[in-house]
Amino acid sequence: MNAMTQHELHHLSNAHLDALEEETIFVLREVAASFERPALLFSGGKDSLVMLKCAEKAFGTKASGGGLPYPLLMIDTGHNFPEVTDFRDFRAQELGAELIVRSVEDSMARGTVRLAHPGESRNVHQSVTLLEAIEEFRFDALIGGARRDEEKARAKERIFSHRDSFGQWQPKAQRPELWTLFNTRLQPGEHFRVFPISNWTELDVWQYIERENIALPSIYYTHQREVVDRRGLLVPVTHLTPPAEGETVQIRDVRFRTVGDITCTCPVESLAATAAEIVIETLAADVSERGATRMDDKTSEASMEKRKKDGYF
Repeated sequence: MNAMTQHELHHLSNAHLDALEEETIFVLREVAASFERPALLFSGGKDSLVMLKCAEKAFGTKASGGGLPYPLLMIDTGHNFPEVTDFRDFRAQELGAELIVRSVEDSMARGTVRLAHPGESRNVHQSVTLLEAIEEFRFDALIGGARRDEEKARAKERIFSHRDSFGQWQPKAQRPELWTLFNTRLQPGEHFRVFPISNWTELDVWQYIERENIALPSIYYTHQREVVDRRGLLVPVTHLTPPAEGETVQIRDVRFRTVGDITCTCPVESLAATAAEIVIETLAADVSERGATRMDDKTSEASMEKRKKDGYF
């Protein structure tokens, strides 16, 4: 960073992080107290790692005589970045937490997921596998790291978001949350999706990562990668996303702002090698992380909302 960015970072307050952390810890404990079979969705991404850090503060670790009161759940498309899934496994083992992984490929083998063509993104099909996992384990609450600033549909969510017996979200029938009072009543077969970091922004997340020195998968920081420029996005060149005819493969210095299915997640050009440097980059960003990096959200303005109504997290 140059002298100007160092000066900006030095004067950037993070006092508000205490209030955000306190709210997150309160919600995590509220879930443990209100539901019989909750689970914490854990992908190994930055938001779920921030949430896991808050869960450690809420409940302690096995080494300290505590531990998470609910398991970690991952819905694996089979097309995730190996750096992320490896870190997911490492972090769960380090914490001594129960990790449940359910795969879209298993749903495909059962015939409950059918791809339109072999190259289709499996990201949207996670909804089916997730609902199958809910039925298998009878989960009544799923805790996730979605934030309101990520996407328009997510901005409509309550912190405690009710789902009907079909796993569907009804945006016009959400329950009020006045004075931090949450209505957690359920009918048989229903469940809740809970968003403890709903009031955080991408900048808050990176400030918290920097303050708490939270370890992340390496792809969140600058590295060189083969990419092609496609529709204004830098698409990583992999066996799942090969260059199209006429496209030029370039080696660029990039990092990922968010991680997901390889077939729909793109990096951004960056030389940021530390959380502090990413804080400065995020201050200057004028496009949300999903808008800048997710091909699956560019199909239509309502693509995410439709998927959420169908059971997507």
